Amino acid sequence: MATTYATRTFGTPTNAYKFTISFWAKRSALGGGGFSPITAGTYQSTNMGQILFAGDDTLLCQTYNAGGSITMAQDTNMKFRDVNGWYHIVLGVDGTLGTAGDRQKLYVNGELITSLATDTNTSQNSDLGFNQNGIQCMLGNRQSANYYYDGYLSHVHFIDGTQYAASDFGSTDSTTGEWKIKTSPSVTYGNNGFFVLKDGNSLTDQSPNSNNFSLGGGTLTKSEDNPSNVFCTLNRNIVQAGGVSGRDANVSASLNNGNTTGGEGTAVFSNQLGTIFASSGKYYAECKFGGDQYCSFGVTSPNFSDASLGSYPGASLTGVNSAGIYGNGGLARVNGSTIFTDSNITTDTICLAMDLDNGALYIRRNNGSWMNSGNPESGATKTGAITLPSDTYSWIVTSHNNSGSGRNYMKVNFGNGYFGTDAVSSAGTNASNNGIFEYDVPAGYTALSTKGLNL
Repeated sequence: MATTYATRTFGTPTNAYKFTISFWAKRSALGGGGFSPITAGTYQSTNMGQILFAGDDTLLCQTYNAGGSITMAQDTNMKFRDVNGWYHIVLGVDGTLGTAGDRQKLYVNGELITSLATDTNTSQNSDLGFNQNGIQCMLGNRQSANYYYDGYLSHVHFIDGTQYAASDFGSTDSTTGEWKIKTSPSVTYGNNGFFVLKDGNSLTDQSPNSNNFSLGGGTLTKSEDNPSNVFCTLNRNIVQAGGVSGRDANVSASLNNGNTTGGEGTAVFSNQLGTIFASSGKYYAECKFGGDQYCSFGVTSPNFSDASLGSYPGASLTGVNSAGIYGNGGLARVNGSTIFTDSNITTDTICLAMDLDNGALYIRRNNGSWMNSGNPESGATKTGAITLPSDTYSWIVTSHNNSGSGRNYMKVNFGNGYFGTDAVSSAGTNASNNGIFEYDVPAGYTALSTKGLNL
């Protein structure tokens, strides 16, 4: 959602002392990015409320008066650094209550947060800044500050006039213990209440009201990734290059478009690993080259160390099982050995089918024949496959700027139906119904996602 935001102006509230905010968020940027999922008002200009991911990855839930003084705060000690899972965040406020500590309650994934870095109780019967007539409410930005939220949002509720708990919007799965979403909660929305981003990228209010939002800037892209089915993306916490590793390393590699586009590396290869690994199952993904050809797309085991760095999947990465296709020369390699070549691949869509039940990787250009006369449905015979050693694998993108030859990047469709911001032109067949791809998915294969792991 970076540089993208939506907006609407509040009318007369049902009760300015009481409100609830509930939403699901999957972060893409950490540290200095990924700021404001939801705000209302203008800081130090009018009363204002905000829920904000701070630069240290804590969560700030605050309201201010027109002079810029904090009137309510629920600021966490906990860090929000998971770029794979979804967070469910609920803030319920009732300024009429006699007990100060009950007037505001913050929940994360169903748990009431009681350990806070800042815990400022609102004054009783105080008109907080969030829900006021004429104030602009924004999703994905903070007015006048350009604190754009970089990540995914889903099922955004605002309740005017009632303090609800997390249990009104989610529940604990009795078998897995997982906190899961209630897609149609039984709540009363009040005058200013709304429910947007319920299914896809619609800004049309799904509550009984007609409090629709308008796109204020950027492009709001639909994603198959959702709180009930988490898709693999590139892991911002693990960007490695040239003997350094970790999200704070001095590596010029960048991740964009919800961490589905990776590249722009330094003069050495930068490795951007996937967020989900698997040891069994059959998975499919697609990618397109951007810029120059010094990029690769493939699969890797998770055993990266400094000794493993400085190359690409399929090259000799010490202690790492990997395989993939490298744009410069169209090399298909596994653990240092070239299996076959196919030049001029950088103008095509590259399709990878990863069979972890039989230890095989298949590569295809566009919707044509699989390279090396491969057959992803051949099972244990592994016709035309690159053989993968028994291990746990995920997708991986690498990039290299070839000493300044140009910006290089890979746009990966992990099943969301997009290459960067470009939607697939016409979806291919996919018998699993898990993920949207440009071309036909081989029988028995699916997107690498939490649902896909259990098919």
